[in-house]
Amino acid sequence: MSMHYLLDTNIISHIMQGRDNDLLNRLTQVAVGQASMSSITLAELEYGLHRRGQPTRLRNALTQVLLRIDVLSWDEEAAIRYGELCNNLESQGINLSDFDMMIAAHAASVKSTLVSRDKAFSKIPPDYVSLEIW
Repeated sequence: MSMHYLLDTNIISHIMQGRDNDLLNRLTQVAVGQASMSSITLAELEYGLHRRGQPTRLRNALTQVLLRIDVLSWDEEAAIRYGELCNNLESQGINLSDFDMMIAAHAASVKSTLVSRDKAFSKIPPDYVSLEIW
């Protein structure tokens, strides 16, 4: 069984910028259909585009990404995992943003490796979600 990756918002942003050759090369090593993003990530990206006044270059870059990377819908299983994660982290005194916890829970619910450069995710126990830094 091949690995599936859920790409976090900051990874998609770097892909859209197109200036990180190491990241782009790493992405080309992933088989088609083995990388996706959460609908939560898409929401964050859309917010960023609207906040910046919908710059054409970034809109086109997002359109290109969406041609190659599937968007996974937030579903009941992701919501259940979110509740578990929030409770577990809160009991340990760990706080992450709601969006970060939703994306991590989504990765766990679809049994994907979360790909991010956000150090906040390193606070999540590795037995909950697998994390790779690209």
